[in-house]
Amino acid sequence: MFKKLKILDEKDPHLRMISEEVVFPLSKEDKQRIQQMIDHLTYSQIEEYEKKYHLRPGMGLAFPQLGINKRIIVIVYEVEDGIFDNYVFINPKIISYSNEMIAAEAGEGCLSVNREVEGHVARHARVTVEGFDEDGNKIKVRAREDLALAFQHEIDHLDGILFYDHINKKKPFYKEQEMRLI
Repeated sequence: MFKKLKILDEKDPHLRMISEEVVFPLSKEDKQRIQQMIDHLTYSQIEEYEKKYHLRPGMGLAFPQLGINKRIIVIVYEVEDGIFDNYVFINPKIISYSNEMIAAEAGEGCLSVNREVEGHVARHARVTVEGFDEDGNKIKVRAREDLALAFQHEIDHLDGILFYDHINKKKPFYKEQEMRLI
C-alpha cells in the first residue's frame, strides 16, 4: 500500500541543519523509509499515480526533507519512458567534478519549496560521487547533466543548503553564451 511522504516545507529549521554521518548497520526504519522514498519519487514521475495520489513530480529526496538529519539521499532517475534507475547513497561525497558549469534552463525545483523560484543555479556538468549502499558497501557513480544536477542538489540538503541559495541575486539568469543551459 502506497503511503505519501510528509515532506517538510522550506520554512522548517530542519532543512538548514547539517546532517550527521550514518553509522552502519542501517536500522529497519531507515531501510523502510528509503523504500518509501523510492516509491514516492517513482510514483511522482508516472502521470497516472501523480494524479491519483496528488504528488508533485520529483526525482530526488534527502532524509532532512523528512525531518531526519542523516546523510542519506535517494534519486529516482527515469532513463527512458517508464524505466527508472534508483540511486541510494549513504554518507555521499563528491570526490571530483568537471570545470564545465551548466544550469537547468527552466530553473531548479524542490519538493520542499512549494513556490516558483526564478533564476539559474550553476552546477558542475559532471560529478563523481562516492558513498555507501544500504548494506554498507562502498559505491561510486559518475553522473552527468540532469543526474549530476540531482546529486549536487540532494547533497546540498545534507549541508542545510537549498537550491535558491546558489542563485545570484544581482544576475539570476545566464545567457546561453555564458553557460550551457540544459
